[in-house]
Amino acid sequence: MTGRIIIDLFTTLDGVAQAPGGPEEDESGAFPFGGWQAPLESEAVGRSVMEGMSTLDALLLGRRTYDIFAGYWPQHTTGPEGAIGQLFDRVPKYVASRNADIELQWQGSSRVGADLVSEVARLRSQHEDVHVIGSIDLVQTLFAEQLFDVLQLWVYPLVLGRGKKVFPDGAAPSNLALLSAETGDGGILAVRYAPLPGPVRTGVMGS
Repeated sequence: MTGRIIIDLFTTLDGVAQAPGGPEEDESGAFPFGGWQAPLESEAVGRSVMEGMSTLDALLLGRRTYDIFAGYWPQHTTGPEGAIGQLFDRVPKYVASRNADIELQWQGSSRVGADLVSEVARLRSQHEDVHVIGSIDLVQTLFAEQLFDVLQLWVYPLVLGRGKKVFPDGAAPSNLALLSAETGDGGILAVRYAPLPGPVRTGVMGS
């Protein structure tokens, strides 16, 4: 088996991916816009998310996102969010952390250590679709090492001007190939990219 590493991120037009779901999700940097996604509900985004979940058989998360998920999803396995809650509760959850002493209470959770390259190769051999949700710092590492197969962004028509970004200054230069692009209700754009090998090239227009 050669599985895929799929990165899922909700982002604003200026690339901010911090705390889309609620004010207490990530308050670092005195971020004032936590929960920016909530007022912009979208049936198209909901369908798109559920389609992606249909093949998900593992989660790879950064420590902060793991803690948020572990505090929320085990209590939401019924009701409107029950399908996602049950799925997340059931599948293996891998937490990227160099701290060997972390305690992971959520069932099915285990740590992946500092050697992320070999760990990702192992996850690909064991799973079909490993999803990385949120986990912005982990995403930067995956980009730098080209350890992903699909980058899926839901781009919202907002400009916030501050917050943690999908591509901050210092992000690894990368070539990407567009796989698909769809516009949903509320002007939200769903785009999917695959990585392309090789350095970013430059030139002079018209020469």
